[in-house]
Amino acid sequence: QGQLIESGGGLVQAGGSLRLSCAASGRAISTYALGWFRQAPGKEREFVSAISRSGPDTYYADSVKGRFTISRDNAKNKVYLQMNSLDSVVTPVYYCAARGAAVKFRSDDYANWGQGTQVTVSS
Repeated sequence: QGQLIESGGGLVQAGGSLRLSCAASGRAISTYALGWFRQAPGKEREFVSAISRSGPDTYYADSVKGRFTISRDNAKNKVYLQMNSLDSVVTPVYYCAARGAAVKFRSDDYANWGQGTQVTVSS
């Protein structure tokens, strides 16, 4: 599988928004089902959102429904995670992960991971 690279993280004020990007290198991102996960210090990696290979099916953790939106732009070879109304008081790292098959919802079901991008929400 190709390499995945996350970007778009950084410092944001509480209530603000960020858009994370996951770019694929070496493979077309249209060949992947892609999931977003996050991990805060001292906690296990958590499912956030996922999108199917063809793009019409999207999935969200209950904790982010209505605030986060996942989308695919095959022309740019990227998958995005739009994050609105950010209010976290911890500092999670967001990871994208790809599968050449159906969407899964556990991190152990993905073998192809990016390096992660950190999101810090401050007041």
